Parts: sequence; C-alpha cells; structure tokens
Amino acid sequence: MIRRDLGPADRIPLGEGREFDVMGQIVAVFRSRNGQVYATQASCPHRGGPLADGLLGGATVICPLHARKFDLETGRSFADDCILRTYPVYLDDNGHLILDFDTAELPVFEKFE
Repeated sequence: MIRRDLGPADRIPLGEGREFDVMGQIVAVFRSRNGQVYATQASCPHRGGPLADGLLGGATVICPLHARKFDLETGRSFADDCILRTYPVYLDDNGHLILDFDTAELPVFEKFE
C-alpha cells in the first residue's frame, strides 16, 4: 500500500475536481460542497473525458464530453455500462488530502471508442 500526501484540501475549491500525478498514474480528486473527498481514475472509461473537469454534485460527477454520470463512492456509471477505478482518499488532521493505493492493482486504462 502506497500513501501519498497530495497537499492541503483547499487546493481544490468546494464542488470541483483536480488531477494529480501519483507515481505516473493520473488521479482525479474531487471535493464536494459538503467537504467530502473522492478519488478516481482521471479519464472517463466511456470516451476518455477529463473527469476532473466534470460537473460535481454531491457524490456524483458528470463527464464533460458525453455527460456520462458516475457515482464517486462506487465508481458505477448510472448507465451501468462502465465503471471507474476509485481510490481511498481522506483528510488528515492537518486538512491534507491523503490518497492510498496499491501499485500492484494499478490498471492500465483504455479509452473506449
């Protein structure tokens, strides 16, 4: 298990997402308006859209390319045709984003056409 400190949570405005490069893996981290944090693969598995640029509402993100909607807690698409890789992320006592992942489980993501 690898643990990475991504820095202060306020680097991500409430209701938005940002991309982070973690050991060569691009991860999208989201901070909902209620302060919850979520982390997923950065590219939409449907058409490769940049999820961090998507519309965030609660625990849902909508891909900016084709409006594919995902549950950030489970990674499931509301269309139930694809799934996001999710990562454990939390805020530490100092307000920093802490991301955990297992490098052995890091998949190679393909864009679907």
